[in-house]
Amino acid sequence: MLETVFGVSGQTLAEFANVARRKSVSADAVVDQWLVFLGTLPFVPVDQAYVIAGLRVARRYQLKYYHAALLAAAERLGAPIFYTEDLNHNQVYGSVRAVNPFL
Repeated sequence: MLETVFGVSGQTLAEFANVARRKSVSADAVVDQWLVFLGTLPFVPVDQAYVIAGLRVARRYQLKYYHAALLAAAERLGAPIFYTEDLNHNQVYGSVRAVNPFL
């Protein structure tokens, strides 16, 4: 999996920061270092187009908005695979296939 080029969305960075801070998994400096690293990857900001695309995916596949928005970000990045344990394994959503890496 690590040989694959991947990207992140603004939503992903925000969720990571929230969980890392809440769970106190690491010192603040370590969390900051991860945010800097993740910010160097191909990036999709949370903008109007992101929100609209997320809503379209949510409506089309009857998903929760936040899951759908992440799929929309993956599609915008041109990613063929979205790794998640929250969606149906191997289901294709538009041009993106959801893969549960824990199966």
